[in-house]
Amino acid sequence: MTIRKTYVVTGGGGFLGSHLCDRFLERGHRVIAIDNFLTGNEKNIAHLKRNSAFQLIRHDVSKTIRVSGRVHYVLHFASPASPLDYLEFPIQTLKVGSLGTHNALGLAKDKEAVFLLASTSEVYGDPLVHPQVEEYWGNVNPVGPRGVYDEAKRFAEALTMAYYRTHKMNTKIIRIFNTYGPRMRLRDGRAIPEFLSQALTGKPLTVFGDGTQTRSLCYISDLVDGIEKLLLSSVNEPVNIGNPNEISMLDLAKKIIRLTGSSSPIVNKALPVDDPKVRRPDITRAQKYLSWNPKVALDEGLEHTIEYFREALRKK
Repeated sequence: MTIRKTYVVTGGGGFLGSHLCDRFLERGHRVIAIDNFLTGNEKNIAHLKRNSAFQLIRHDVSKTIRVSGRVHYVLHFASPASPLDYLEFPIQTLKVGSLGTHNALGLAKDKEAVFLLASTSEVYGDPLVHPQVEEYWGNVNPVGPRGVYDEAKRFAEALTMAYYRTHKMNTKIIRIFNTYGPRMRLRDGRAIPEFLSQALTGKPLTVFGDGTQTRSLCYISDLVDGIEKLLLSSVNEPVNIGNPNEISMLDLAKKIIRLTGSSSPIVNKALPVDDPKVRRPDITRAQKYLSWNPKVALDEGLEHTIEYFREALRKK
């Protein structure tokens, strides 16, 4: 019999956060989602509102977080995550990465809960080491337009490790590589939702630069599996979670055109400032300590995502 635990998920109305809420509720636990919906979408968790084990708190975690009762896990996922968002909300991005992380850590400390920080492969910047291993310190431009997100997450990692060392808390840091799946926004700014929205509406697919830059794409269910395993592990160092199968943006665009049956052309635009040329996780640590490997192939994951986007565009 599963012992019921209480999970607090900041950013619970977001793409990743909402899937985590689903998973923990499916496991028979209680979930408290905290979100101010700056970039999250209330529709992502609308199906949970009648669930007595689910609670939504509308709150900006950059301000003090108050939760009553016992809490066993605090997962800090609140943050703008796409380039469109953190370029539009640079100060809020920095605040949720610094003040928000401090407040979430404070809640976990007060409740004697396990804390998990959602960090990102962006801490590696435009990497000079490939694939990226957790020991790599990164190549980040702190004053560039992407720096507000990259440095917010790097600070959040430093703060998390300070709480681990100083207060002897059980903290976890997951470095999330590009993840996709249902509930991504139609206009998100990241490659898959942009390509899908364009392909399904007959618009040209926008490929930046010459399209040779690469990403490694992990389906949402695989990511959630990795997060669950990390929460229950004894690992306190950062862990990469992502799919090590690398694909160029040009090849991804062609694949999406094929899978959607679209006749959209591909157009090229200038590469954004500090856009990483390569991105692929070394998942040796996750394999060794979590026994984790991604299971969902790219074509399969894209088919599920395409189905979601078709329906979302139909309802738009």
